[in-house]
Order: sequence, then C-alpha cells, then structure tokens
Amino acid sequence: MVALIFIGLVGGLITGISPCILPVLPVIFLSGGAQAARSLPTGAVAIDSPSEDSRDRPNPVVPSRHSARPFLVVLGLALSFGVFTLLGTLVLDALPVPQDIIRWIGLAALVLLGLGMIVPRFEKILEKPFSWIPQRAVGTDRGGFLLGLTLGAVYVPCAGPVLAAITVAGATGRIGGETVLLTIAFAIGTAVPLLLFALAGRGVAERVKAFRVHQRGIRVAAGVVVIGLAVALTFNVTDAIQKAIPDYTAALNRSLEGGGTVAKALGTSTTVTESLASCEADAEQEISNALKNCGTAPVISGISRWLNTPDGAPVTLASLKGKVVLLDFWAYSCINCQRAITHVDAWYSAYRAAGFEVIGVHTPEYAFEHVADNVKAGAARLGIQYPIALDNNYTTWDAYNNQSWPADYLIDATGTVRNVSIGEGDYAGTEKLIRTLLTSANASVTLPGTTEVKDTTPRNAAQTPETYLDAQRATNYARGQLPSGTKHFADTGTLPDDTFGLTGTWDVGDESITAKKNAAIRLDFLADDVYLDVGGTGTITATVDGKTTSYSVSGAPNIYALVEGSSQERSSLTVSLSPGLSAYSFTFG
Repeated sequence: MVALIFIGLVGGLITGISPCILPVLPVIFLSGGAQAARSLPTGAVAIDSPSEDSRDRPNPVVPSRHSARPFLVVLGLALSFGVFTLLGTLVLDALPVPQDIIRWIGLAALVLLGLGMIVPRFEKILEKPFSWIPQRAVGTDRGGFLLGLTLGAVYVPCAGPVLAAITVAGATGRIGGETVLLTIAFAIGTAVPLLLFALAGRGVAERVKAFRVHQRGIRVAAGVVVIGLAVALTFNVTDAIQKAIPDYTAALNRSLEGGGTVAKALGTSTTVTESLASCEADAEQEISNALKNCGTAPVISGISRWLNTPDGAPVTLASLKGKVVLLDFWAYSCINCQRAITHVDAWYSAYRAAGFEVIGVHTPEYAFEHVADNVKAGAARLGIQYPIALDNNYTTWDAYNNQSWPADYLIDATGTVRNVSIGEGDYAGTEKLIRTLLTSANASVTLPGTTEVKDTTPRNAAQTPETYLDAQRATNYARGQLPSGTKHFADTGTLPDDTFGLTGTWDVGDESITAKKNAAIRLDFLADDVYLDVGGTGTITATVDGKTTSYSVSGAPNIYALVEGSSQERSSLTVSLSPGLSAYSFTFG
C-alpha cells in the first residue's frame, strides 16, 4: 500500500513538471496566483499587523492577508481531473450523451469564467452555486475553485505509466480501493508543482506594486488568457506547442514503469506468452533494440470501428501474412504519440511498396478520445494514411498486455512479434529492424534510402547514446565522417568521450561494417553495460580494464553483452572481430 502511494505521488510529480502542462501555466500564474494578491490603495503600505501609530496616518495601512485562491484553483483542478479521469468514461457510457461532452462543457465554462473576470457582475452570477465556500472578506476565492474545477475537465497531461493505469482501470470498470488510492496520490503529486507555480505568481504580484495597484487590469488580463486557452484547446493550437518541446520527463517515466511496476501494483496486468512478456520487459528497461522471437502476435480483436480502410472494412493480421507489420498503440491527444507518428508515417510511405504495413491501434486515454469523429479529425491533422483500429474497449491493448502510449510491436512476415518498443526514441534503430525484416521476407526487394526525420527525443545526458557502425549514421566516429568502402584504418590515439575508432581493414557499408584483416573497434563509453549487435560466423574478443573475453558468433545478427557492470562508469573497450563478421551498433544499459 505504501509503495502504491509512493508510485502515485512520484507519477503525479513527474506529470506536474512535464511539458504537457505548459498551456495551463499562464492561467495558473495569472488567475491562480497574481490575481490572489490583495489590491493596495495608492500610498498605502502593507504590513502583517497594524500598529497604533499606523492608524493615525493619512493613508491607512492595509493589513497583509494572503488569499486562499491559489490553493482553491489547484484543489479544484486536482479534484475534477481525478474524478473525470477515473469515472468519466464509465459514467458517460451509462448516459445517452456524447463521450466528449465533458470536454466541451469545460471549454464553454472556461469562456464564461474568462468573461466573468472581465465583467465582475457576470462573475458574481457564476459564483452563486459555490457560495458555501467560506470567505473572510469579499474576494475572488470562490471563483478560483470554480476555475480549478473547469481546468480539470479540459486538462490533458502527458500519459505516463501511472495515468495510463488509472485511465485503463476506470474505462474498463476495474476500479478498486487500490485504484482510488493511486488516483488520489497521483492528483496530489500533480497538484504540488502547480501550487508552487500559483504561489510564485502570488508572490511576484505582492512584491511588484504595479500588480497590486492595477488589480482590475490584472483581472482583465487573466480573463483574456483564460478565454485564449479555451480557444487554443478548441482548435488544438496547444498540440503544436507541446509537440515542439521534447518530453524531458520521458526517462523518468520509463524508470517508474520499468518491469510493469504500476500494473503489477494494481494487479491489472494480463497474461501473455512468456516470450512476449520477456520482450516487453526488455523494452521497458531499454535493454536493447534488436530482433528477437517474442512469439506469435495476438490477434487484433474488440475493435469498434476502422478508419482509413475501404468502406471501413476490418484488417486482420492473418490477411497480412507475408508482410512486415508495425502495430502502433497510440492516442490522438497524446503528445508523445504525435511526435512518434511523424516517424511511423514516414516509414509507411517509404516501405509500403516493399511489403510493409502499419496498423494504428487507437486506445483512448480520455473519454473524448472514444468519439470516432474526434479520432478521425486528429488523424487527419497528423496526416495519418494507414489503417486505424479504434480499440475503445481496450481488448487489443489487454491482449498485448500493453501499458504505454506510444508502444510499437514489430511483426515479421510469418506473424511473429520480433521487437517491442515503448515510448519515444531510437527511431533509426527501429527502421533498421524494419529494413532487415523486409529483406528477410523478400531477398530480391529493392529498398529506398532510410527516412530523414529528425529525432527530437531527449537523450540521457550522462549515458553514451546508441552508437551506429555504418557510413550513414556513424555520428560518433572519432574522425568525423566514417568513409564507405574497403579501407585500412590507423589507430586514432586517445578517443574523445563517447566516440569510437577503427583499426585494421574494414568494409564500411550503409548499415554495418564488415571485418577484414586485423579488424578492431576501440570505444570510449559511459554506461553500466555495453552490447554489440554483430552477425556472421567467427569470434569476437573484447578487452576492458585489462580483462579479455572471447565470444563465438554464428548466424543472424544478435546482441552480445560485452560489458556487464554494477554501476555507471566511464571506461574504454577494444573489440577484435575475425574476418567476415559484420558489426551494426553498440547499445548501452
């Protein structure tokens, strides 16, 4: 139980500092913070308590009293967001109303509240239903709570593992005491950073005289910002802002989700084959991005509607046998998904003629994402052309025991899952796997060049990033551009951090380097573990910290663990490869 509370608090804190909350911060700062500063008559001085002398002054001294508005705004937001996330879908399913009605009511309420800030008489009308909230003096505290309730209805944060677990549990009716406890802890965790931001706004306003003297102007400005947020949310302007900012909390969410922590704590994980579960666990912990045998792909089932297919006809994995298929779990308002889809769509366009197919399994995170027309409009904005399966009942989501948005399952021509990728990043690695499977399915296929879509995923600043060993993507080569063709390489001397050098003779290709005479790789790295993706028949010999280990290699490319440490440290590694072996990349853990 304590662990569940801790997970919820940490997950909420991560969400509260994620880029997805940026659109609401101006409202929190102005309406929840700056507007809470008491007005100050010209010439008056604020103190904590009036003195006898002060009462005799021509300009009365205004006693200092902190407004509760920042607390009420954040309390209202956390309360309504928690309730709508956990119970919204279930309640709306039981009522004859559209699934996105809460969002539209929230947007309309934001406009009304903004108008109320601009026109005080109108705000008093809006506050009447909340007159039960006690106030020590005439102010705007009740309006703050109403504003918070409204923001919670339209607040769409990034879907980390905790929020994903709460959303799925609520939508599928699997609500127990643990789920409610997790939701409360998550709401509190999310509220903390927002409250700090609101209090910062109040602090700034109370220290800058212009804010206190011109409170009327601040209220009008806050009203304009609130109405602006409603308009931006209505026309999805906030999506463009959020997409432009990489999710700097992604690594924290992956650490929290490692091993399916949240699903196990809630008891909501479903049973899948041992091989698929192993691949999912590796993906969650970012152990490697390589081809594996993850077992037969579960069927796509429970789909309420298909988009981007002839007459809405369903698509089955059985009908796609002989093709390479990428199953992409996503939600249209998920900013992480939107950034990833630019890569998925580029792959679909580039490789469809070579036998590659994509199926976007849209599993809703919020109630309004159950509405097919909303999904259709969202897909059109993103330019998605491939088939989309609306998994509103989470049937396919459960069949794969998926826990994340986005998540990709790469399936080969025989219907076997060969790779699982969770979250954003390493798109070049996934594309390399797609190309390998297409070539395996049809040896005579002619593939186009690799796609050129910028990867904006933030990297772990400490750990060495994945290092590709080919002429096209070897950005970490110590001497700059790695030349293609068969060449002899001399020792590069001391290596800069996180780079590699070659010695001996190598045949440098577009996707790998093939060892010739006296071929070796020297690598400088910072990591716990180092893996080499290598194929062919022969022997690799790795030397690190004076210790040498040999490995026999045979068959298709596979991952070999060359360094397995207990803590992250900077070191150097020398790997010798026998002639004929092909090395593709180093990955790190």
